[in-house]
Amino acid sequence: MARMTKEEKKIYLENRLVEMQEYENNLKAKGYKFIVGVDEVGRGPLAGPVVTAAVVMPDGFDILGVDDSKKLTEKKREELYDVILEKAVCYGIGIRDNEVIDQVNILEATKLAMADAIASADEMLRERCGKTIDFVLFDAMKIDAVEKPQMSLIKGDSKSLSIAAASIVAKVTRDRMMADYHGEYPWYGFDSNKGYGTKAHYEGLTAHGMTPIHRKSFLKKFLK
Repeated sequence: MARMTKEEKKIYLENRLVEMQEYENNLKAKGYKFIVGVDEVGRGPLAGPVVTAAVVMPDGFDILGVDDSKKLTEKKREELYDVILEKAVCYGIGIRDNEVIDQVNILEATKLAMADAIASADEMLRERCGKTIDFVLFDAMKIDAVEKPQMSLIKGDSKSLSIAAASIVAKVTRDRMMADYHGEYPWYGFDSNKGYGTKAHYEGLTAHGMTPIHRKSFLKKFLK
């Protein structure tokens, strides 16, 4: 594919922004006003927490480039993180650490963290507007315990602006946490692998064993 000119890229991103607001706009046409997108980061790593975010985006949001966090550079994610938190109607973050993951399994821990993120965003919305979230868009998830109308979108972080924004907030939040953990446990490469099972990570495990942030249920062969 030929490299896009600056103007072609701008047109592409403008079209993507319109495309990614389709689900939210359809729901607003049905009378829903405060639609929250929810996503998670960190289901697969061997160490660290699962982090979730819930974001309600404002009408008329016109900042280009918000997309699935995995498609963006670290620099772009950091830029958009600040913009999203500044512009969002409300947002919330939910975290469950490795101990909870080991106790209840990663799927249930993710659901608990998502419910926390939604509750936190809901509280912010009540404080700011005196309103509550009235619809939830999930990325390939459904949570019966969240008693709100909801929709599960496969690959939702590349289809919905709200979910994409949540994916960016969750990703930046978790990456910063793992960079901090690297300072405590420098032998595993957490600053670069974010806790995923890279060669350097496994070499660290072999040489130094597990840290307090490792998921024992993911690393049974390293249990003494």
